[in-house]
Amino acid sequence: MTKIRTQRPPLYTPEQRVLRDQTIWTPVQGVLAPLQFLAFAVSLVLVLRYLATGSGYEAATVSVIVKTGFLYIIMVTGAIWEKVVFGQYLLAPAFFWEDVFSFAVIALHTAYLVALFTHSLSPAALMLLALAAYATYVVNAGQFIWKLRLARLDMAARDRAASEAAQQGLAA
Repeated sequence: MTKIRTQRPPLYTPEQRVLRDQTIWTPVQGVLAPLQFLAFAVSLVLVLRYLATGSGYEAATVSVIVKTGFLYIIMVTGAIWEKVVFGQYLLAPAFFWEDVFSFAVIALHTAYLVALFTHSLSPAALMLLALAAYATYVVNAGQFIWKLRLARLDMAARDRAASEAAQQGLAA
């Protein structure tokens, strides 16, 4: 049986790639994303430690707040990046589903903060809410990592096509 491959559109047009490569917001995202992941990893350990032992609530709480702060910063700067590259702050077609899922991530992190500051959940329930927020964050991070991979594959395909075209031009 023959497998039919459908050609997906490239993630960026040539003009968008230039904008992506020239804007300061691309390296800002490149720095913030691993910092947010580091904050997540540390916080996850602290939250799980609290849930397992009942100790370290304050450290776990501070770590969730720090992680949430990184999330808000990366979301605002990411929206600015999307505006520069795609001409709209959010829900650009290339990142539509990542942005939609990001809303769930933000909603759960914000729900944690609201519950924390209104004392509407017990400490254990707060930490479980943090874990739910973190689960959505992991899925969302995976979405963005997949898009980064697709962008690299697009670039490699374009480089191959340009190289082949240049070789054919030399052979003619």
